[in-house]
Amino acid sequence: MKVLIINHFPLVGSGSGTYTRNIAVHLMKKGHEVSIVFPENTTNFSDISGAALYPVYFTYEEDIEGALPFNFPCFTTHPRSVMTFFDLDGDQLEMYLNAFRDIIKRAVAEFRPDVIHGQHIWLLSWLAIETGLPYILTAHGTDLMGYQKSDRFKEQAEDVAAGAKRMITISNDNDKLVREIFPNAIEKTVFMRNGYDPECFFPEKLTRKEVLAAYGLAPLKYFVLFAGKLAHFKGIDVLLEAAGIYEETHKGEILTLIAGEGELMAPLKERAEKLRLENLHFLGFVNVPQLRALYSTADVSVVPSRREPFGLVAIEALACGAPVVATNQGGLPDIIDDKVGALVDVEDAAGLAKAIIAEMLRPDRPQRGEYAARYAYETYAQDSLMDQLIGILSN
Repeated sequence: MKVLIINHFPLVGSGSGTYTRNIAVHLMKKGHEVSIVFPENTTNFSDISGAALYPVYFTYEEDIEGALPFNFPCFTTHPRSVMTFFDLDGDQLEMYLNAFRDIIKRAVAEFRPDVIHGQHIWLLSWLAIETGLPYILTAHGTDLMGYQKSDRFKEQAEDVAAGAKRMITISNDNDKLVREIFPNAIEKTVFMRNGYDPECFFPEKLTRKEVLAAYGLAPLKYFVLFAGKLAHFKGIDVLLEAAGIYEETHKGEILTLIAGEGELMAPLKERAEKLRLENLHFLGFVNVPQLRALYSTADVSVVPSRREPFGLVAIEALACGAPVVATNQGGLPDIIDDKVGALVDVEDAAGLAKAIIAEMLRPDRPQRGEYAARYAYETYAQDSLMDQLIGILSN
């Protein structure tokens, strides 16, 4: 089978980008051929061996010949773009659609796919209708957040949903929202969990001292980690408030690291200074090996999102043996229970601090980490989910 995957985001820096990369690699392992259409604002992006890549270039920090004269749009933000779809004026939208229309036509002519797998029920999936090829959609959740923000692209979305063979939903909350927003396509929805790549995320036998030394930091008694883009819906500001509480009750004992980039870096740093957080540090972008090492040595990973459509970062943390304290919204309750972490209310800094402290102080912390890694592998390893995806794409 030849699968053309279309994504609205680069293959690094977003959940759907990671999903696209994961399924592309594992489809090829199963003997299928893959091509990918996606936006980029740098020529220095990592390749996917064996996949035919069709980037559409946008302008960011480097001059790229033929690039569109603006950055790629997002639903909320991306570590490398704060332009949203709703910021596009009429001319920019026309340029965006025409550029992707041309690259999709080229990919179809050169690659000759059997099926298109569109990421998000959104504009690029709408362009896929023009190919006349069968297409499957995955609703990643940020697209649904887009419809809750504005009806500007709802007409195109209705067309996309009407023409799709199947619409994959990735969490119970995500499934409920898809059914509410697209009631005429309910019979097309099929539930399938996202997976993670166990070749990238697994427990590493490292000392905390050697991992933290790479950032010029010395270990304290406990280590709390957040990883993700610095966007409002991720709730990092609530974690800062929680850190203010546990730094006061456990003076000099808890190190908190924020790994990731995004539009809120400056205001979050300013907030941390106002809270006088002495042991909280922003690391900026970290690559997969660095993130794996951080997860493997953290006492707890925190996902304080106001809304998390799925929660891949929680699974990746668990896969490395880090229990997770997360909010009880979106897809996170599907993943986290009291065997691998704890759930707290959104916006509840005191409750978050209490749950983080309780997790760190558990006497069975080592055994809990071992169970978390085993649970993640047995439930969410990408290779174990591929037969279901291949069945959806081929029928």
